[in-house]
Amino acid sequence: MSRPGEILGSVVAASEREQLETFLDYLRDAVVRKARGVSEEDARRSPVPTGTTLGGLIKHLRWVELGAFAEQIGQIPAAELPTPPWTDADPEADLHLEPNEKLDDIIGAYQAECDRSREIAAQHSLDDAPRGGEPTLRWAYLHVILETGRHAGHADILREMIDGSVGD
Repeated sequence: MSRPGEILGSVVAASEREQLETFLDYLRDAVVRKARGVSEEDARRSPVPTGTTLGGLIKHLRWVELGAFAEQIGQIPAAELPTPPWTDADPEADLHLEPNEKLDDIIGAYQAECDRSREIAAQHSLDDAPRGGEPTLRWAYLHVILETGRHAGHADILREMIDGSVGD
C-alpha cells in the first residue's frame, strides 16, 4: 500500500480531473480500510454519544455517491435506483446498520456504487451540468470528496476508539 503522500503527490502535475479522481479514490479506499477487519459487533458499536458507527458511515457514503453521481450527473430515474433506507419515521436510516445487514455487504454495496460513479463520471466533462445548470461534474467530485473526507476522519477516530488501530 502506498502512503498518502506518494499517492497524492503522484498527481501534483496532473490534470484537474486526474487530481480529483485520485483524491476521491484515495478517500474511498481509506474509509474501507478503516472498516476492514472489525467484527460485525464492532461495525455497529459506537463509542461516541452521537451513535456514529463504522458500518453506518460506509452505508451513508454509498447514498452520497448515488445522489451525486447516479441521480445528479447520470440522471438515472429514481424508479431505476435502489430505494433509499430513510423514511419519515427514520430520516437517518442510512447512518446505521439494520440487524440483517452485514458489514461485508455494506462495503460491497459502497464499492459497487463507487464503480458506478466512476462509469458515470467517465461519460462527462468536468463542466457538464446534465440538469442544465448546476451541479456540474466538478461540483459532484468536490461534494463527494468533502463528504468522504469528513467521514474518513470520523472512521479514523472510531477505529482507534474501537481497537486502537491507527495510521493510513
